[in-house]
Amino acid sequence: MFRHEHPFAPIFDENSEVLILGSFPSVISRRENFYYAHPGNRFWKIMVYLTGTDPFPGNIEAKKDMLFRHQIALWDVVQSCTIEGSQDHRIGNVTPVDLGSFLERVPIKKIFTNGRKAHQLFHRFFAKYKDFDVKILPSTSAANAAFNFTKLAEKWRIILPFLNN
Repeated sequence: MFRHEHPFAPIFDENSEVLILGSFPSVISRRENFYYAHPGNRFWKIMVYLTGTDPFPGNIEAKKDMLFRHQIALWDVVQSCTIEGSQDHRIGNVTPVDLGSFLERVPIKKIFTNGRKAHQLFHRFFAKYKDFDVKILPSTSAANAAFNFTKLAEKWRIILPFLNN
């Protein structure tokens, strides 16, 4: 199995206080060189809904601007791994990101994980950051058929008190 490196940097600025961590970019996200690029992934729709952003951010810069306006940083737990396809259960031989250096540079106050795999990997590699009381959110992936948009948005609402609105 081929080893993949995370192809793009975290999204953050000097005001980012909320960090949302995924696991590792999908094949489409790696190809498009941006987070949650698969059209079936509901991450951007959830962010737009929760932040009340209008119109929908149609390009990468507009999506970044939306995150910055609400003090959200975005990254993944995995720097490199073996993976076939895009499914989290196929992630193996993980090298984690350098979260420590990131947290030294960015004023993060709250961390959420997007999905079970990101949460498991966070606790496996970053247990020393337990002071952040990291909360798991249901995956926005289209593969998470157990959650329709309404149910997903309801669970993701827990981030609202931490956002700059």
